[in-house]
Amino acid sequence: MPQIPEKIHELTVGQLSARSGAAVSALHFYESKGLISSRRTPGNQRRYSRDTLRRVAFVRAAQRVGIPLATIREALAELPEERTPTREDWARLSEKWRSELDERIQQLNRLRDHLTDCIGCGCLSLETCVLSNPDDVFGERLTGSRLMAERR
Repeated sequence: MPQIPEKIHELTVGQLSARSGAAVSALHFYESKGLISSRRTPGNQRRYSRDTLRRVAFVRAAQRVGIPLATIREALAELPEERTPTREDWARLSEKWRSELDERIQQLNRLRDHLTDCIGCGCLSLETCVLSNPDDVFGERLTGSRLMAERR
């Protein structure tokens, strides 16, 4: 992995890509979505501040656990622009996601536990299938075919 001398305060897109492990195209995408920012040189080349490395690491970690990009952008907007985010900054942001992740873990555990009931069955009964209609949530709101679009 290429080392960047401490005296260099800005990174090229190639350096950021090499250090973060994110493809250049991903970095451009993150920038287009407002997750990271750069300045342009007189030659129209992107330059990223060093703290962008941590922001990219945060984005990639959040994506791996399924946090939507819009939520990640909202979190990054709370971070200070004038300094590198601290461990406390990251802890504060990630704490907000804990309950969402706990719920997702519970959903995945339920799916895992009921998946063997469905393999090979082929019925996908709308009334009893735990995968198509978990906890009969459709039955509480609708009558008739449960998976048809709701009429307004």
